[in-house]
Amino acid sequence: MTSFPAWYFDEFKMAGVAFHDAAQVEVYDRNQTSSTPEKEQALVTRLEISTNHSVIDLGAGTGNFAIQAALTGAYVYAVDISQSMLSYAQNKAQKTGVTNIKFHQAGFLTYQHQDQQVDFVVTKNALHILPDFWKMAALLRIAALLKPKGVFYLRDAIFSFPPADYEASINEWIRRVAKPEGTGWTAKDFEMHVREEYSTYTWIIEGMLTKAGFEIVEASYNTPTYAEYLCIKSS
Repeated sequence: MTSFPAWYFDEFKMAGVAFHDAAQVEVYDRNQTSSTPEKEQALVTRLEISTNHSVIDLGAGTGNFAIQAALTGAYVYAVDISQSMLSYAQNKAQKTGVTNIKFHQAGFLTYQHQDQQVDFVVTKNALHILPDFWKMAALLRIAALLKPKGVFYLRDAIFSFPPADYEASINEWIRRVAKPEGTGWTAKDFEMHVREEYSTYTWIIEGMLTKAGFEIVEASYNTPTYAEYLCIKSS
């Protein structure tokens, strides 16, 4: 097992909700409406993932993307720091009948890839668990996982509003997206995210991606509080 320096960030003591038990995972799966099988299938098609490709899903959560990628015939490595999440995802995969997924309990900073470099790395709504210094370290590690010209897809809560407008922009975001208790992510959930997790600005992420050795092919600011990037490893 790889040992890390005493100063290394502990992803297993993540900010926010750690999803240690099955009840929390079920709520997450219900609330994560951006990650339905249909939407993940559309992303797999958009990325042109197919048989003979290899894919790492970092922050795989309840497995919807990993399963849809595996259904194409690609070999998938599903990585998450929560064993409860992985168990839930494994159960889904078994019900679907896919066997070409390997599950790993690890994070951006601790996953140790034992096989050849892969064609795709995908991470959605997970990188924000890391402070910016450690996001940069994670992106360097992601680049090392990819073959030359490999594809990296990132989607997360990343802010494109003017920094001076942060208070009004965050309040408007929470007002717009929060749901009543029991029907989705609540205002308290989003307040906790802003207060305790590490979403950052688009211009910061874009600088990190470039320094990590990626060419940004597409950058989409879906709202002032969400962004997605399609990147190619430069060499």
